[in-house]
Amino acid sequence: MKTKSIKYILAAGLLCCGLTTTMTSCNDVLDEQPRSQFDPTFFTTKAGIEGGLTSLYAHLRYFYGNGYYLNSLETGTDEYTYAQSADGNFKDADLSGVGSMTPNNSIAGGCWGSAFANINTASGIIENGAEAGMDAALLAEAYFFRAFDYFILVQTYGGVPLDLGAGELKFNTSTVRTSVRNTVPEVYAAIFKDLEKAVADLPENPRLTGTATKNLARLYLSKAYLTYAWWLENPNNIPTYPECSRNAGEANSYFQKAYDTAMQAINNPGPYALQPTFYDVNVATNDRNSEIMLYADHDEDEKFGNGGAGYGWGSGGSPENFAYWMETWNYTEMTAKAASGATINPIQREAVQALGRPWTRMAPIADNFMEGGVWEDAVKAIDSRYDATFTLRYHTNWQKAGGTEPYVFGANGMQVGPNEVYFSWVPESEDSKINYTGADGKLGFGEMEGRPDFVVAVNHISRKKYPINWKIGIYRTDNNGGLGSKVNGGSPRPWNVAKFSEFYLIGAEAAVKLGRNAEAKTLVNVLRARAGKQTFSQNDNVAVTVDNTEAMLAATPDVITIDYILDERSREFWGEGYRWFDLVRTQKWAERASTYRIAGSGYTDKDLQTFTRDIPAGYYIRPIPQGQLDGLIMSKEEKAAYQNPAYRQ
Repeated sequence: MKTKSIKYILAAGLLCCGLTTTMTSCNDVLDEQPRSQFDPTFFTTKAGIEGGLTSLYAHLRYFYGNGYYLNSLETGTDEYTYAQSADGNFKDADLSGVGSMTPNNSIAGGCWGSAFANINTASGIIENGAEAGMDAALLAEAYFFRAFDYFILVQTYGGVPLDLGAGELKFNTSTVRTSVRNTVPEVYAAIFKDLEKAVADLPENPRLTGTATKNLARLYLSKAYLTYAWWLENPNNIPTYPECSRNAGEANSYFQKAYDTAMQAINNPGPYALQPTFYDVNVATNDRNSEIMLYADHDEDEKFGNGGAGYGWGSGGSPENFAYWMETWNYTEMTAKAASGATINPIQREAVQALGRPWTRMAPIADNFMEGGVWEDAVKAIDSRYDATFTLRYHTNWQKAGGTEPYVFGANGMQVGPNEVYFSWVPESEDSKINYTGADGKLGFGEMEGRPDFVVAVNHISRKKYPINWKIGIYRTDNNGGLGSKVNGGSPRPWNVAKFSEFYLIGAEAAVKLGRNAEAKTLVNVLRARAGKQTFSQNDNVAVTVDNTEAMLAATPDVITIDYILDERSREFWGEGYRWFDLVRTQKWAERASTYRIAGSGYTDKDLQTFTRDIPAGYYIRPIPQGQLDGLIMSKEEKAAYQNPAYRQ
């Protein structure tokens, strides 16, 4: 990702999306009409304020759905490592000796430029909105987004500037090339004030599909309280910057606020509700459902609503939603003998949620799928989230490309027909039944007696092949029975940013910190009970009737710990970009991610190797982007002092 200097951010703070002026459409959703730029006087008019408000939503596409931003939040955690085709961006993030974390790489850039530009836009709306005739509910959307962006920034970098050149939290219209970072408590004080204002003034129901509400503001307020409480407590003595004192004795009051705010939202859900099954939350045909509180929106219309170059051949850059590419291995390298004797690709690139464009940049860590992992066999057997998170069975699709072969030969010389399973991931417990010798040698597949599909047990996940993250996969309505002409493009699906389900885990985490185990268990069990119910198997593509609720509740431990909360967060939000923030907040990053196992990058590699990461305490905040420092007119010493200490050069 490219980074932007403070000069760009402050001089052109309203250009980050270059977006929109229209607030409504026939579908009551944000109707984004392209606009080259805003100027400061634009915010003195109602039309200008409306355009600025719409741009606040559009700016989400500049990091949510960006594969390099997803990398910064997943690679190097206990969920993901770099995959076979990874470039330096992913190896740098892994911290396992194959790259390095510096102010010049994409990890540093993150959302810096987009966030500060959006903050300035929000401040312009807040300062001018009332005079332009906007009511408090509309202005509250700007308060929400200003806090939203500052919350991401303070978690990522530590203390950041509240003064963008015109005074703290003031709209700036001039180029400024100096900057002073505020402390973490000062930034959180601003976040709390804005979010509390947003909770007070936002409506219960969104004014348009996808716009901010009271409960959306409560979600981020409760999470901000929770994160700040951990920061105050600082159980592992993680340093902060700029240096400042913190009173651990105040932590419990913020844990209590986090719990109370989450419970208020759960008890007063407004338009939001848990979906009946986990599959329903993430299946593309049910996008924008009642559980999704905020999303970076996209659609199939290439003229409006996206801001990108179109969905034909993807650019691999914002504002496209291309993050799913990174977690997709190259399944198209499978080959098979067909009935005619020809060699064909039984599973071809297709614009469907289970497949999509493969880039092989991020691989899930094998430990998660083995004994003791979050997806161990005991979990797989009863938890529907496993089926509704990963592509585990790969169905043939050559017929959709016009192929006329009636079948191909699969494992054990058996026939596999159109839309039947050619390859499967199977549980660790099945490994002893697999014959990896004499099967499809190219990709190291194995055979099990009586099965026509080739198999690999999940304890042989490698950097070359691994389960795809089904949840974030592509979906189109214009494939017309084929593979899809735009399979190489970005996904036209919205990227889910906030989910109502997170309230239960925020409340549970706060309850654990407050010593209220019964409340924590009750909250966790709401999601676990839901995970026990299954009405559709996405891997088998069939309706099912499964109710493992009792087994799921029986498997919940009597004592809920932070580690168990983190396990549940992984099962709920796997691979969606939550993980780095979760591990940093709870100060568990080094403990949970410092070693991992995965097989190699070769076609037939299946033996796990152990890798060690170096995660120093100073890395719990990211480096300030070098582009920011280069744009500052300061002495060399002042620039060095601006940078977080672990990354000073």
